[in-house]
Amino acid sequence: MTDTVPGPADLHTHSAVSDGTEDPRDLVASAAEAGLRTVALTDHDSTAGWEEASTAAREHGIALIPGMELSTRYGHRSVHLLAYLIDPADRALVDETARIRESRLTRAEHIVGNLGRDYPLTWEDVLAQTGDGATVGRPHIADALVARGIVADREEAFAGILHPSRGYVFPHYAPDPLTAVALVRAAGGVPVLAHPATRGRSGILPEGYIRELVDAGLAGVEVEHRENTSEGRQWLRDVARRLDLIMTGSSDYHGTGKPNRLGENVTDSDAVERIVAEGTGWSPVGI
Repeated sequence: MTDTVPGPADLHTHSAVSDGTEDPRDLVASAAEAGLRTVALTDHDSTAGWEEASTAAREHGIALIPGMELSTRYGHRSVHLLAYLIDPADRALVDETARIRESRLTRAEHIVGNLGRDYPLTWEDVLAQTGDGATVGRPHIADALVARGIVADREEAFAGILHPSRGYVFPHYAPDPLTAVALVRAAGGVPVLAHPATRGRSGILPEGYIRELVDAGLAGVEVEHRENTSEGRQWLRDVARRLDLIMTGSSDYHGTGKPNRLGENVTDSDAVERIVAEGTGWSPVGI
């Protein structure tokens, strides 16, 4: 590892392997064009884009931190965990992510069946919006609704038809956060809570539970994210300082699937260096 990680660094992006709209190669090219020096690929519950992204990173002279965004559930609340530099062949993590992806697929099929009773939407419509090997989820259903002319864009789909209050969608399987943190650490990875303050202070996990996560191996929290509220960001900073957690900033880029832009929030080099130093499951590219 070099003494200084090249910056700026965007540590949360998605390719077409999950619910982004660019393949991993094009995502890395876009990151370089945006002036980023380091980018993390964190597709949902999948590491399938790592090889392509690594090749592109070498071609474009940009550092890559391979990662994944792992689905977890705390009670009725969906909690996402960014997992950096994991061993992608770790059997326990491979088995768990396969179970999550299978549950996502089954759920998506049932959601489309529910929607098909009221809207002209079929499973074939959804598959037409899904890349080979991609983790099928609500964004692909949203894209199918857009393609059918039922909604204007993903944002309208999520705010309306695909909102849980409409009754068409339901949760997929996901482990609890404590289990997920332990799995990530056992796979040599570095776990960071993704956008944990999107609903403000009241929506953040209780500090006592965050302390349990830290005891289990939680390394950091994603503070600078467009969906975290200002009150929530300040509370996260305070907790991070008390618990010596890494603080990250990221775009959560999805290509044209979301308005989020590469590099709109970034992580400083010291924080990235801590992640790289703690990760033992896989090596970053170009660092």
